[in-house]
Amino acid sequence: MFAYKNKYYLIIESIKDLNIKNIKRYNKFIVIYRNKSKIEKTSDLHKFRKDCKIKKVKFFVANDTNLATLIKADGLYISSYNKSFKNLCFRRKNFSFIGSAHNYSEIELKKKQGCEIILVSKLFKVGYDPKSSYMGITKFNKKFLFDKKIIPLGGITICNLNSLKNTNSEGFALLSEVKKKPAKIFSRLF
Repeated sequence: MFAYKNKYYLIIESIKDLNIKNIKRYNKFIVIYRNKSKIEKTSDLHKFRKDCKIKKVKFFVANDTNLATLIKADGLYISSYNKSFKNLCFRRKNFSFIGSAHNYSEIELKKKQGCEIILVSKLFKVGYDPKSSYMGITKFNKKFLFDKKIIPLGGITICNLNSLKNTNSEGFALLSEVKKKPAKIFSRLF
């Protein structure tokens, strides 16, 4: 059994985290490139972007409009700590914004920043901070009953993947599972 959704958001920190050639379902995956430390070659990013276009995978770049323009990304991912409104003046045809938030005030800010889709963290307990609070599926569904564009993120593992079918969202986002167990998670998604 698996939680089938319309969209799967894969957040990667390096293009080596994801072998795009393994994707077999078209128009279901969105890759968010969120590189904080190592800067990858622009030529490698161009090649990865080209592979994404061939597989009909949307490609977003985090917080860098220059890089998003340079590699002709599908859009920009605005992190929860990014409070700037500079991106509002950056409008292009077929270019969209995805935001990330942790609470209701950040969700409202992301809507004002022009984000069409918002990733909300933390759905489940996370391993890096087990004492921190998380929503759970029931609370997530109560808060976002009528908003299908709110996507759960955080603490999603192989073990709780099936329970995502109970969320009211059109998809879900993965970050740490993509890095930790890519073979297992990709065999479930692809």
